[in-house]
Amino acid sequence: MTRTLILMRHGKSAYPPGIDDHERPLAPRGQREAALAGDWLRATQPPIDAVRCSTATRTRETLAATAIDAPVEYDAGIYEAEADRLIELVQLTDPAVSTLLVIGHSPGMPWTAWDLAAEHDTEDALRLSRKFPTSALAVLRFAPGWDDVRPGAGELVTFHVPR
Repeated sequence: MTRTLILMRHGKSAYPPGIDDHERPLAPRGQREAALAGDWLRATQPPIDAVRCSTATRTRETLAATAIDAPVEYDAGIYEAEADRLIELVQLTDPAVSTLLVIGHSPGMPWTAWDLAAEHDTEDALRLSRKFPTSALAVLRFAPGWDDVRPGAGELVTFHVPR
């Protein structure tokens, strides 16, 4: 069975004074673009079976704005995770899950997408390498199982920036 991994960076956040980085909420633009991302996911991707989401306020609000209805696991370790840690989290995914959405932060999301992609000279890979803006989505496919996910093993199917 082919596995689909969708890596999403949180929506554009606000910077209210006196608010810790972990607690920053989404800005109105972030709400709007996260909703567009959800619409795009439903229209173009397989149904999402599971979500792993950072515990930061802006990632939780991003997930809510997408209106994705799938079981969610909130993981504080996603907040400042580097690619190797995020890959380990993906490898631990239940084998019954065929499509996984991970919502996190930069630089973890772009570095993980880059590391997992087998090809780095495609148009989508080049766009991803230049900038992975807020609400962006990298869709990768793997076969056969989550425990086989490793650097260079994925096909970067698309890189989408909802605007």
